[in-house]
Amino acid sequence: MSDQNPYEKLGVSEEASFDEIQDARNRLFEQYSGDAKHLQVIEGAYDAILMDRLRMRQEGKIKVPERIRFPELRVQSPLKESPTPSEQSPAWLQRMLDQPTPMDILLPGAWFLGLSSISLFYPEGGDQVLQLALVVGVGTSIYFLNRKEGKFGRAVLFTLVSLIIGLIAGGLVASWLLPQISFTSLGTNQFSTVVTFILLWLVSSFLR
Repeated sequence: MSDQNPYEKLGVSEEASFDEIQDARNRLFEQYSGDAKHLQVIEGAYDAILMDRLRMRQEGKIKVPERIRFPELRVQSPLKESPTPSEQSPAWLQRMLDQPTPMDILLPGAWFLGLSSISLFYPEGGDQVLQLALVVGVGTSIYFLNRKEGKFGRAVLFTLVSLIIGLIAGGLVASWLLPQISFTSLGTNQFSTVVTFILLWLVSSFLR
């Protein structure tokens, strides 16, 4: 094979397409697998053809597909992986968000569902029942937040902020929504308490 040109060494014509050249190279590699000498000759012929095609492309004689590997471009810089959604979010948000297990969601949910039921279906206790339910809800939120990373102060802060936002937002929505609903006997305090429990459940489940 030493006195043959590169095309003859691969068994293809000079008009062969790149797919045909690559197929011939792969076929010869399989045929001479384990024969280092033959493999070196085949690879040398393949590289020589690619260099010839590169020269022809630079001279404008042919158009070479971008996917063709040229010898001087063998070492390619590794592709930078696209960041995951979590890597795209700000660092402070990543520190706050949690990836809860189903139990981390269901267990606090059961507590806050029970407290919401008390607030809705036992109004005869008046504001004292709602206040007691809120106290229990605050304690529940602090407990589930604190047990994740043991940061009690952080758990208290998140819970108090959620409590304030929930009561204010619930009161505003209730003052707008409840007058338009004639079939409900819910009071503003009951509605805002339930909204607060929903917010406390979300915070205790998905924050840390």
